Amino acid sequence: MQISSRFTIAVHIFACIDTFKEDYKITSDFLASSVNVNSVIIRKILSQLKSAGLVEVQRGSGGASISKSLEEISFRDIYYAVECIGNGELFHFHDNPNYKCPVGRNIHNVLDNKLEQVQKALENELQKITLADVMKDTQYYIAKENK
Repeated sequence: MQISSRFTIAVHIFACIDTFKEDYKITSDFLASSVNVNSVIIRKILSQLKSAGLVEVQRGSGGASISKSLEEISFRDIYYAVECIGNGELFHFHDNPNYKCPVGRNIHNVLDNKLEQVQKALENELQKITLADVMKDTQYYIAKENK
């Protein structure tokens, strides 16, 4: 299982917005140059983050800004905003196990609770990390480079 790059791109976007908010207009092109992806990808992720209430995007001369305090935005919030998880379920179960087979007939009974347990553990860990944590580390490494 691998979480898509949308998650890390979203965190990168937040780090750029917070780092450069005083010095630059934060456009999709500006963000794309830091992330090193096409600006279309940035616009799509910004749209998802905006729909989740995590960023504000002003068309034209406004640029992007963070709509909550960094302490209020967790990795879990970002994950939910940008990852496409159907019905809130991290694991997609194969559609048609063979009910004529004793394993196929019982596989949901065997796995459902275990997969739910794993998902809850992941979500709990994601909730513990905030953008404030990310920015503290980002500023540390930027300062270290400038020494």
